Amino acid sequence: MEATTCNGSVDGSPVFYLVGIPSLPESLFFLVFFIFFFFYLLILSGNALILVAVVAEPSLHKPMYFFLVNLSALDILFTTTTVPKMLSLFLLGDHFLSFPACLLQMYLFQSFTCSEAFILVVMAYDRYVAICRPLHYPVHMTPMTNAALAASAWLTALILPIPAVVQTSHMAYSKIAHVYHCFCDHLSLVQASCSDTTPQTLMGFCIAMVVSFMPLFLVLLSYVHILASVLRINSREGRSKAFSTCSSHLLVVGTYYSSIAIAYVAYRADLPLDFHIMGNVVYSILTPILNPLIYTLRNKDVKSAIIKIMCLKTHPGIGVLGL
Repeated sequence: MEATTCNGSVDGSPVFYLVGIPSLPESLFFLVFFIFFFFYLLILSGNALILVAVVAEPSLHKPMYFFLVNLSALDILFTTTTVPKMLSLFLLGDHFLSFPACLLQMYLFQSFTCSEAFILVVMAYDRYVAICRPLHYPVHMTPMTNAALAASAWLTALILPIPAVVQTSHMAYSKIAHVYHCFCDHLSLVQASCSDTTPQTLMGFCIAMVVSFMPLFLVLLSYVHILASVLRINSREGRSKAFSTCSSHLLVVGTYYSSIAIAYVAYRADLPLDFHIMGNVVYSILTPILNPLIYTLRNKDVKSAIIKIMCLKTHPGIGVLGL
């Protein structure tokens, strides 16, 4: 290996060596590749199916499903940022990543993580208005308002990681910096540096708190109001219907923050490095896999639209006959 002397600046053009899962035998690389490849196909197909179903079915042209389209698009982009490189690593042994490519991967990974958290907040707000302010729903949730809310979630998430990326780019690295991970994330790049990591660690912690706890607080606040409104509904059928409109979103929120908790515990607990890495990998693929399943199985409107699309593909004549 090359000497581990630090360059002291980015001008030395360091190259990052992704270690992957350190204790994983090479004989198991193909098995891990196959598992990740299968998960990636599930993520792409499941979320693409939801995108097509919402766009193609007029009855789903509602704010709730507009935000679902954003969530599905995010899941595709989120996993495409990291999984293809992981597949290349385990299948071809392609461990190296250039300095710009590694920083770009880190930036996109953080941005899409933030976007997902903010989109979940917007979806919670949509449910709050629908249940707590039903008469004002058509006025508050107009197409222009929906687009503005979604755009705000995306743009805020694109801006937030920039300071961390800029600071990371100015850290000193050896000519070949070993990154103990399957992809470039903020913490792994900071740990691979020869510089003082305290400022970066503090910045990463602050961003994580903003991205994790502020959206979670807003989601919980929305559901406190929703629960209070639902409990005031006299009929049992009305309460059940109100809860059913929120169940899919609540499951998605629970999955998202459960995966964050897994990654956090794996990092903070006194466990081998492999567990730290796998905790973050689980976080990067768990939510994108489960989101389409949750909305397909729990939401009858989405399920009906998908079944209709599948039937039309299998029996094209049905659409012509209008059956």
